[in-house]
Amino acid sequence: MLKIRDFIPQDWEEYNTMSQEFYSSEAVCHTIPKENFRKTFDALMDNTPYARGVMLELDGVIVGYGLLALTWSNEAGGLTVWSEELYIKEEYRCRKLGSQYFEWLFREYPDAARHRLEISASNDRASHLYLKYGFDFLDYRSMIRDLH
Repeated sequence: MLKIRDFIPQDWEEYNTMSQEFYSSEAVCHTIPKENFRKTFDALMDNTPYARGVMLELDGVIVGYGLLALTWSNEAGGLTVWSEELYIKEEYRCRKLGSQYFEWLFREYPDAARHRLEISASNDRASHLYLKYGFDFLDYRSMIRDLH
């Protein structure tokens, strides 16, 4: 059974390694500056109200992580839980851990008005999982303005 727990300070090395693997994969459209991994981890350790990091463990072994961003949506009429990142180590994929993660996520945030995520066009396997859990595609185009 998958155990999901919040990040602790001792998770830095494992998180950093997995994050770099995630951002080197087809699951994302571009890389990010390596210092962002540290900024994110430090914000989580400072208990930011806007994000949450969780480790996924199987039989005491870390097998992945999830990053959540918490926002308010006028469109949805309440809390929106963004699944920013879900990473499962390659050797642990296809074991229904993603399904267990989303079942935990929906139990953890029962009052959320919306769950949201982004997916790269080439990530078909993840797309099938997300559709299974009731996610649907939006007709929006995303735009960003990075300031750093």
